[in-house]
Amino acid sequence: MAHIHHHDVHEHVHEHNAEENMSWWKPFLSLALLLAGIIMTAMNVQWFQNQWVRIAWYAVAWLPTGLGVLHEAIEEAREGEVFSEFLLMSVASIGAFAIGEFPEAVAVMALYCIGEALQDRAVSRARGNIKSLIAFRPDHAVVIKGEGRMTVDPADVKVGDIVEVKPGERVPVDGTLTGNAAVFDTAALTGESMPRVIEGGDEVLAGMIASESVVHIQAVRPASESAVSRILHMVEDATEHKAPAEQFIRRFAKIYTPIVVGLAVLVVALPWVWSMVVPTFAYNFSEWLHRALVFLVISCPCALVISIPLSYFAGIGAASRRGILFKGSNHLDAIAGVDTVVFDKTGTLTTGRFAVSEVSGLGDEQVATVAAIERDSTHPIARAITDYCTPDDTIVNDLKNIAGYGLSAVVDGKTWLVGSTRLLEHEGVDYPSTLKNVVGTMVAVAVDGLYAGHITLSDLPKEDAARAIKELNRLGIDTVMLSGDKQALVNQVADRLGIGKAFGDLLPQDKVEHIEGIKNEGWQVAFVGDGINDAPVLAISDVGIAMGGLGSDMAVETADVVIQTDQPSRVAEAITLSKRTRHIVVQNITFAIVVKVLVMILGVLGIANMWEAVFADVGVALLCVLNALRLMQNKVHAKPLRLRSA
Repeated sequence: MAHIHHHDVHEHVHEHNAEENMSWWKPFLSLALLLAGIIMTAMNVQWFQNQWVRIAWYAVAWLPTGLGVLHEAIEEAREGEVFSEFLLMSVASIGAFAIGEFPEAVAVMALYCIGEALQDRAVSRARGNIKSLIAFRPDHAVVIKGEGRMTVDPADVKVGDIVEVKPGERVPVDGTLTGNAAVFDTAALTGESMPRVIEGGDEVLAGMIASESVVHIQAVRPASESAVSRILHMVEDATEHKAPAEQFIRRFAKIYTPIVVGLAVLVVALPWVWSMVVPTFAYNFSEWLHRALVFLVISCPCALVISIPLSYFAGIGAASRRGILFKGSNHLDAIAGVDTVVFDKTGTLTTGRFAVSEVSGLGDEQVATVAAIERDSTHPIARAITDYCTPDDTIVNDLKNIAGYGLSAVVDGKTWLVGSTRLLEHEGVDYPSTLKNVVGTMVAVAVDGLYAGHITLSDLPKEDAARAIKELNRLGIDTVMLSGDKQALVNQVADRLGIGKAFGDLLPQDKVEHIEGIKNEGWQVAFVGDGINDAPVLAISDVGIAMGGLGSDMAVETADVVIQTDQPSRVAEAITLSKRTRHIVVQNITFAIVVKVLVMILGVLGIANMWEAVFADVGVALLCVLNALRLMQNKVHAKPLRLRSA
């Protein structure tokens, strides 16, 4: 049996023993015996008409589920939680037996336990979704010791150890790649479908899979601090941080339950007092006890205390399956109210890598020669040019690196200059004044002292960046972009993506001031960033969202939400999912309270019997749980918000 209003969902799953968690047979055995008894009563089966046979039959039907609930009630009482829903269920069920309502007594327990089993299954499924996102932690690591190899637990790998990973195996710890570049499948961590080439000396994260060759990795942090462990830890802790609705329900249950028990006592006692004052009023103890028991069953807050936390947990699980990690249901709830999303530019909306965006004045052969000159350079600009045009076999002589300016080389007897306009000025080469107005990073080219043309490079938007802005605008959410880059470059990216407001030339403290200004105007702000200098802005915004796939550790630690796939379009999905979760929570609260109040009134008036009470309690709880399970579906329906005025 579960009591998730007293313990966190993940504690609830682990604390109860395996037998209880797997005991689907108990409620179904009770239900089968209950239905058999009802059918035999309806068909007037002769031997079943004996009162003692019926009592024995329903007692046997009650035991598989009733004993478990009774045990929970006693355990809760020992822990100081006397007025739990388990106590209400036990009193109502035993009381129903006492007044001869045998089938109802069994139904209360059987249906309640089926609801709990469904909830257990839903929680397990949500946890499965979370764990499937980051696959499984490797269960072993092969450490190289001299000429030998030792297979150890990843937890025993020390910082500095060299770990060997064969093709198809998962990297057990975070480390740096020793030796040559290698190809890794990073889908489990970043959601990228394309394998990634990682250069020697660069960081490899636990959970990545070596794709083509045996690789050696030098551990840089213990397994307990690896990216995979941090993600798991974040998700495990997510249920610690409660949404306002959950906090209200927990407080509500503690105050509400003793009040209900007191009211049930009054339902029996007040008519008796009234019969003493008014002699003509006929007081029937059995009838009023029955009404009090009906009132108790109706008033159990099961639907609320089960379905509300389950709704949030299901929402967290569904988001995790999409690569969106919420650090708590409070953040899942908060993002539903966001009406302004502020993006950092580099690494968030853009790839953070240089790519050739324009070639001016240079022919294909000349670009190939520039690529040949840049062939052996490790500079990001050189990499971008060689990626754009594969270097040919051109022989490059007298290659010189002029620090801070660029390169000079001799090709086919001609002197080539490849670098900034400062290089051309340094070598006394005239160039068009319009080059100073070029937006983006520019590489100027001169041949034998004459300007030949230039190559423009820029930080290209991510594939889904424009879609991300479009989706947010469709939801009626304003978008703003902040960056430390030049304003002209920031404007260019903003125009390309359709962002309404863009601010460049900003230092980290300037970004903080912008966020504070937007908040002071009364807007609910989410900030999306990935860098170490984004941590202060992530902390000050209403909801901080970090690009966690490639983002810095500090940004991931500070943020409330982590987009593990590094896709900005997931921000709109996160907002849509949070609205859907909140919508289901409101539905469940409204439905449960309306039905309960209605049937409660009917019960006190003697109109509603124990069957209506069972529906108002466990029936409503079951429906609320099933409603919460809709969050597990893959569909995310985005509904536009009110459109904001400019």
